[in-house]
Amino acid sequence: MTEWRLLAPAKLNLMLHITGRNEQGYHLLQTVFQLLDYGDELTFRRSGSDEVNLSCDNSSLVTPDNLVLQAAARLKPYAQRFSGMDIHLTKRLPMGGGVGGGSSDCATTLVALNQLWQCGLSNTELAEIGLSLGADVPVFVHGKTAWAEGIGEQLTPCELPEMWYLVVHPDCFVSTAKIFSDKALTRDCEISKIRDFLAQGGPRRGLNVMQAVVLEHYPAVKKALDWLTQFCPDARMTGSGSCLFAPFDNEREARKIALRCKWPHFVAKGINTSPLMSSSTE
Repeated sequence: MTEWRLLAPAKLNLMLHITGRNEQGYHLLQTVFQLLDYGDELTFRRSGSDEVNLSCDNSSLVTPDNLVLQAAARLKPYAQRFSGMDIHLTKRLPMGGGVGGGSSDCATTLVALNQLWQCGLSNTELAEIGLSLGADVPVFVHGKTAWAEGIGEQLTPCELPEMWYLVVHPDCFVSTAKIFSDKALTRDCEISKIRDFLAQGGPRRGLNVMQAVVLEHYPAVKKALDWLTQFCPDARMTGSGSCLFAPFDNEREARKIALRCKWPHFVAKGINTSPLMSSSTE
């Protein structure tokens, strides 16, 4: 193997409720993670050194705290066949958009190096390592569209209609910490089940309790959502923002609206299983 290219898929939160807090003070969530067939790309190459080096088409992301490098560092002690790595990150997903870019990059690195270094860890073990780096990392490690609870790490895979999505990124960075600390944020949602989400319209319907708070503080997000809902009343925000999405039955409808969009955007298909699950160095 001279190089190994892997997709780090994006995700959408089709709904997001906050039901309380745990003993550590973390917010308890209920959400549906929808994986997409679009995302960042990571290329792995063995090097002649004993180091893990990261490069990126956005050089500002090459810092010691990048989750790709942190994932490699956490995995190195388990390596049965360690070798130096040159990792290149092709960044397509917006930072701070709520589509899981950094978490997905982290998970892809864990899965890839687990094979390349022959660590022999299960996905459950990799997800535990990933959780220490970010609450969204486990869903990408397990690679399944899922109903999630806890802080987002308690996952139940679910099969959803594979719809098409127009994802719009307003030119705006939303502070997750600011949204979580806002007094207006709803933190007492009634606990529900995946069947409730499906009965209420599934991918086409879903309440994100963070959306109202984000719209209040970030006019740029509100402006983009107002535009998007002209064409799709079911448009809404993913995660803590700032990305917005609209579900469509087919690619043609999604791309038709995308042609009118003045903000950065992409069109992607919802998938129930990540390509990462079928990847192998063999």
